[in-house]
Amino acid sequence: MAKFIIRRFFLLLLTMILVSAAVFVITEASPGNIARNVLGAYITPEQEASFLAQQGLDKPIYRRYIYWLVGSDWRASHQIGRPLRRVRLKQDFVEWWVEGEDGALLRWKLEGDDLVAIKKETEGTITKYIDNGSWKFNEQGIGTFWGVDTQNHAVRWERGSGKKSWTFVQGVWLESTGAPAEYIPLMKGLVRGDPGISLQTGRPVANSLFLRFRNSLVLAGMAFIIVMPLALILGLAAGLKEGSLRDRVLSVGGMMFSVVPEFATGIFLILIVGVWLDLVPGATVFGEKAPWQRLDMLVLPVLTLTLIELGYVLRITRASMVEAMKTPYIRTAFLKGLPYWHVIFKHALRNALIAPITVIMLHVNWLLGGIVIVEVVFGYPGLGRYLLDAALYKDINALEAGAMILVTVAVGTQLIADIAYTFLNPRIRYD
Repeated sequence: MAKFIIRRFFLLLLTMILVSAAVFVITEASPGNIARNVLGAYITPEQEASFLAQQGLDKPIYRRYIYWLVGSDWRASHQIGRPLRRVRLKQDFVEWWVEGEDGALLRWKLEGDDLVAIKKETEGTITKYIDNGSWKFNEQGIGTFWGVDTQNHAVRWERGSGKKSWTFVQGVWLESTGAPAEYIPLMKGLVRGDPGISLQTGRPVANSLFLRFRNSLVLAGMAFIIVMPLALILGLAAGLKEGSLRDRVLSVGGMMFSVVPEFATGIFLILIVGVWLDLVPGATVFGEKAPWQRLDMLVLPVLTLTLIELGYVLRITRASMVEAMKTPYIRTAFLKGLPYWHVIFKHALRNALIAPITVIMLHVNWLLGGIVIVEVVFGYPGLGRYLLDAALYKDINALEAGAMILVTVAVGTQLIADIAYTFLNPRIRYD
């Protein structure tokens, strides 16, 4: 059994690597101009080129994928020749610095042909000084320098190049001379918990993604805890009495709930429960509070998800139970005189649960990423709504990281399902 689980784990790990490459390529190749989405439709070609260079989007796609997956700080540190440090600021912003030999932190900027160093002492004092001695001249007499600028890039400056750059700050284009000849946007990479900076907020994607993922886990977890045991019990009850009034009522009711679209169910519940009866709020406005601090706002979103999932899982469980009850070994067990409930729980139930377990594991992933409609209807700040906003804005760092969260959940739940199969189905071979 251990060998079987280990083999499945490495197979799913390989799946994640291949899917991560597919997610990255599809996102990067999707239609739309990132620069124009972020900066507006009236930017000049020079401004667009400057923006793409600063974001590292002018580099080959294989290099961008490596940076996104395992980080770019290792290559930047090699180019600069000194280790880098990531400093967290207030309001979730971050800064990158170069570690100096004396323990101080360093960044640079170019003013004309002068290289200006910004030094941050260990006690927090910041000083500036001319650092032209750090230029390295080649055989043609061109001075170059690798360092970290004030915009969290590892950059290569060329002295006297006269290149211009444009920075979009608070709705205004700022033009400056002395633009770097090469940019490396600094990040630690997805596998180290830093998939980059959000183009929408300017903050690390990981921080926003964690909060949205937590919110979706709360919503999906509450719906899962309610709907799955209830759906399994009702589905088994319907399957045991095929064709009875109980079976017909549960099957028709389950079909009604499962075919109604999420937005329609949500709107009906808002009108009936939130507006007409005024029992609970019709929208989710949490502010700085965590979702579990306002449970009244979770009633309608959870109820919407419960009604949708209840019917689908109920019908799958019912069909699986009906099929199990018609198998020869069940009839043989009854003919041998075994007690009814002993046959049900000892023989039929284990085989009847195999199909529902598959559906439940797949729907864990749906509950996290596919509830975007429910989150939009109720204004819930979850992962699905976050991915929708990122896709509309073409915030590629947020979109790619969010997609990989869903892939990880899907792969993890599939591994759990495989382990559950080994207990439910004795016919599975481990060799």
